[in-house]
Amino acid sequence: MTRYLIVEADGGSRGNPGPAGYGALVRDGKTGELLREIAESIGVASNNVAEYRGLIAGLTAAHEIDPSAKIIVCMDSKLVIEQMSGRWQIKHPEMRRLAYEARELHQPSLITYKWVPREENTHADSLVNKALDGDVRSVSPKQINFLNERLVSDEKPTVIYFIRHGETRLTPERRFSGSDGSNPGLTDKGFEQAKAMAREIAARKPEVLIASPMKRTQETAGEISKLTGLEIQTDKNWLEAGFGEWDELTVEEIMKLYPQEWQGWVSDTAFVPGKAGESFDAVAARTEQALSEIEQDHIGKTVVVVTHHMVIKTIVANVLSAPLVSMFHVDVAPCGITTVHSWPSDGLRALKSLSERSFI
Repeated sequence: MTRYLIVEADGGSRGNPGPAGYGALVRDGKTGELLREIAESIGVASNNVAEYRGLIAGLTAAHEIDPSAKIIVCMDSKLVIEQMSGRWQIKHPEMRRLAYEARELHQPSLITYKWVPREENTHADSLVNKALDGDVRSVSPKQINFLNERLVSDEKPTVIYFIRHGETRLTPERRFSGSDGSNPGLTDKGFEQAKAMAREIAARKPEVLIASPMKRTQETAGEISKLTGLEIQTDKNWLEAGFGEWDELTVEEIMKLYPQEWQGWVSDTAFVPGKAGESFDAVAARTEQALSEIEQDHIGKTVVVVTHHMVIKTIVANVLSAPLVSMFHVDVAPCGITTVHSWPSDGLRALKSLSERSFI
């Protein structure tokens, strides 16, 4: 009879990169009995590396228990789950190596990958914290500030300018405008904002121009293209979040029509708005993947990404290694420029500016 095992895994880094560790456990898929626990600190590493190391530890333990078992892997890392499921490409060399190692541990056809919310992965998360706390207590203090050294080094960062599109007819009233809505273009004022921003961006000599497929982002990027001669590379990973049936409604209207759903949305980053929308967790996962691809494909270049409000908010939280809920304390104005530097040697990221608009 085929045996079923459940692997729960997690990884974390205090600093990203910083002191890192992973936790993994194996349960009997039928009884829920805890069969194995693993927790280990791994020195300085990124969150993603730690997540993969947790997966590898969990699969190794499960294979040792039963090499022929069917395994369900549960993780709250959307990136790892989507990459190991084959739905997302893996462009980062270190991630490719770790994914290959994971695939060699157990027959891939016997493994199912399942994303779970953070609150359903608390056991593995607690093992990560034990690993990290044990690491901190057992050795001399770990360095957590790497930026100062990078700023005085000769290493050239990849410079990424995130631009929110110009104003549309929905912007002044702060109406929701998602990727699954009416897709409005820029107003006259929006075009004025885009032209002013394009002059500023052109002076910074960008080498790559990427934009979401929405009409408002394409029109905004078009003004940059006119001044720089850069071709617009359209990438759907930079789409705005979807809001479903909330699209074109104001906050007040949503609170009145959907009070319970609204409370869910403002209380939980995993909540899906408007029945068919997209959670902040999902937005953060796909934009992290898209940002990683830019870092790998355009090392040391100056890149412009014309995208959307919610997208930039999640990027800021990610770059700061802050909890995703911190995005609720960020606001980005139309055609504001948010600047991120990324150093290729280890993926260290820094927020250099947020929503610059002095040129408008």
